[in-house]
Amino acid sequence: MQLTKKEKQWINNKLNSLEKSKFRSSFHLNKKMIEYIDIKGLELVESHCNDFIDKNLKNYNKEKDGKQTPTKNHPVFVAQHATATCCRGCIEKWYHIPKEKVLQENEIKCIKAMIMEWITKEYTTKKEQ
Repeated sequence: MQLTKKEKQWINNKLNSLEKSKFRSSFHLNKKMIEYIDIKGLELVESHCNDFIDKNLKNYNKEKDGKQTPTKNHPVFVAQHATATCCRGCIEKWYHIPKEKVLQENEIKCIKAMIMEWITKEYTTKKEQ
């Protein structure tokens, strides 16, 4: 996924801001998730990320919002909570995108890129430990 310099800077700034949140900074990849990435690869994880965002977040679903993203069992789910992209309510709070609005392609692109940047950083950090 190609990002502009401005988009990369925006993602880095947002990740730095999220790290200051006690709740958002409490999420980390566990050993099983690191092993999953080792076996499956980041490309497959990114494919899952694309599917999850397109299926669960692109359009607002009042009945499911706030319940559609588990807090464990997949690197993308953990990353979504860490990056406040787990539901439309959190996206509205942290990114100021009204939850009833259908996400635009550039918004989806940045959300997916932010999730994958968080996963990549977390994975790299855990592998170095």
